[in-house]
Amino acid sequence: MSQDSKTARNADARGVPTTADGTNRAKLYQLVLFPFNNGATNVYYVLLMNYIAYYAEGVLGLLLAFATTMVTVTRALDAFIDPVVGMLIDRTQTRFGKFRPFMVLGNVVMIASSLCLFYGTRLIPEDATAVKYVVYTVFYILLMVGYSIQTSCTRSGQTCLTNDPKQRPTFTLFNTIASLVGMGVTMAVASLVGGTVGFRTEEFFNIIIPLVIFLSAALTALAVIGIAGKDRPEFWGLGGESTKSQLKLHDYVQIFRHNNELKRLIVAASGTKFAFAVATNTSVGILLYSCMMANYNGLYLPMYVLGYVFSAPFFLGGLRLSQKAGQKKTLVTFTSLALLLYLGVCGLLMAWQPGNPDFTLAIFSTEGGFHFTLNAYTIAFIVLYGLGYGAYYSTADMAIPMIADVSDYEMFRSGNYAPGVIGTLFSFVDKLVSSLSTTVVGIALLAVGLTQLPDTTTPYVDGMKGLTIVLFCIIPMIAWALTLVAMKGYSLTGKRMEEIQAVNGARKAAIEAGMPVVEAMERWRDAADVAGAAGEK
Repeated sequence: MSQDSKTARNADARGVPTTADGTNRAKLYQLVLFPFNNGATNVYYVLLMNYIAYYAEGVLGLLLAFATTMVTVTRALDAFIDPVVGMLIDRTQTRFGKFRPFMVLGNVVMIASSLCLFYGTRLIPEDATAVKYVVYTVFYILLMVGYSIQTSCTRSGQTCLTNDPKQRPTFTLFNTIASLVGMGVTMAVASLVGGTVGFRTEEFFNIIIPLVIFLSAALTALAVIGIAGKDRPEFWGLGGESTKSQLKLHDYVQIFRHNNELKRLIVAASGTKFAFAVATNTSVGILLYSCMMANYNGLYLPMYVLGYVFSAPFFLGGLRLSQKAGQKKTLVTFTSLALLLYLGVCGLLMAWQPGNPDFTLAIFSTEGGFHFTLNAYTIAFIVLYGLGYGAYYSTADMAIPMIADVSDYEMFRSGNYAPGVIGTLFSFVDKLVSSLSTTVVGIALLAVGLTQLPDTTTPYVDGMKGLTIVLFCIIPMIAWALTLVAMKGYSLTGKRMEEIQAVNGARKAAIEAGMPVVEAMERWRDAADVAGAAGEK
């Protein structure tokens, strides 16, 4: 029996689906559960990006400029933490695995820091203003450290979960389900509670913080179960000595310098992430649905739910398209569609007129009993916004499995198994860019004369219409245009990834059979050699 057959047989005996050509396939429950790690951190993402400034300004009485700027500064700090965490992940080998220790540690740190930040700071005397600023900053930074530790595992952990080009795109679908459970539940509950007791009250955070802690911890437990069977040395890299990362800082610089696919993906995804963070910011939703349309409770949640409903066919269609033609094809197709549809959304908002019911969003009314009040303007908005949101939301997390492709490409290109650092190099730039979102919104609010974050009691003032159009439409459209430009030269198509995985599989089989890593790398230096590699087996 060949060494390849023995490896496949032994792996199967442990319940891990493999093939003789080195393709690593995950079981269904593993594909479903591991994305909950992203769902677990997205719960805190919603808290950090949308509501923490309300706590600082409303509950603690800190300055609005400080509250919004802190979101940017700590998010940027988080970006610098990521590469350090990535290097630690690449160098970690424990009985508990490479990724699971960081998943659990990150969540524990976030729990502890959240309790201190949202409850401990209330114990500070009212006249100790300076102490409030310092303590708030310290625990906010600690929360971001925990967030960075756990999020680093989402991108890097996929490399050991599966390398099958047909399976990997399913992460986007299952990640959406995880986000619906995590981020979706958090935002839905927060909008309902905030619409009742206000977003800047202690009552709001007394409900939201326990929900965030419990929900994130539960999703983390599911993710740990999902990756447990794959978080082992035989699924790290090419096997042999390649699983023991000895890379130095200079090596990571070279990875970023020479891996052009990584840089193109960073440009495409970070711009889209920034636009998504701006357009879905709670303040922007209030500007649109409350200040302009004067019906936050009757519009925000229905529109939010409709966005997910419209997303469903795009996720299913995108999965099929990604499996057939590669993830690049799906990203480019759906981004182009979103850009086209949002031209229509932008036009509708420009046509809005204060006090004109024919050009105001209206879904239903409870005055004199419940009845629908749909008009042509609302129907057109629902169709254009729903389809546009569905198209771009279905690609919002597509960069995560594409980062796994880039990591496998780096292993093919240089032989380096560095999923931690490659994933965090991506998030380093991604977070630096997206960290600007809250500050951009804060500065924009100041530009129209608002000295406080808007809530459902904030009246419409001149300038809000143009501001909402820029934040809700123009910024996302610019980001999508940049994405299309960056993806034009991205070479990791579906066919190319099949070639790369075949070469990596041939190298791994040779290394497991006793061939030195260096020799295996030299023997199959180009994807075109895979035919010969397959023939020799």
